[in-house]
Amino acid sequence: QVQLVESGGGSVQTGGSLRLSCAASRSIFSFNNMGWYRQTPGKQRELVAVITSGGSTNYADSVKGRFTISSENAKNTVYLQMNSLKPEDTAVYYCEATRVGTTTWGQGTQVTVSS
Repeated sequence: QVQLVESGGGSVQTGGSLRLSCAASRSIFSFNNMGWYRQTPGKQRELVAVITSGGSTNYADSVKGRFTISSENAKNTVYLQMNSLKPEDTAVYYCEATRVGTTTWGQGTQVTVSS
C-alpha cells in the first residue's frame, strides 16, 4: 500500500513563499498523476495543481502564475512551490496520487498566510 507524506507547511506573511513536499513510498512513475488539493473548514476539498506521469501540469485559476508543481523522480517526491501567498491560500494542503483508478491521500499539512 502506497504512502504519501507531506511536509513544508507553516505560517508566512502575505507575499511570502513556501515549498511543500510529498514523498511517496514507491516510484512516482507508477502513478497516472499526482496532485495537490486544499481544504478549509466547511468547504469542499479543491484541486490546486496536478502533474501527470508525462509531465503535463494543470492549475486552479486562483493559483496560476504563483504556484508551480514539479516532480523529482529520483526522490519519489512531488513539490508545490507557492509564491506571492495570499491570506485566501490559508488551508490544509493534501497530496494525492492516482494509479489505475485508485486514489491515495496524504495526511495534510497546514499553510497559514497572515495579512
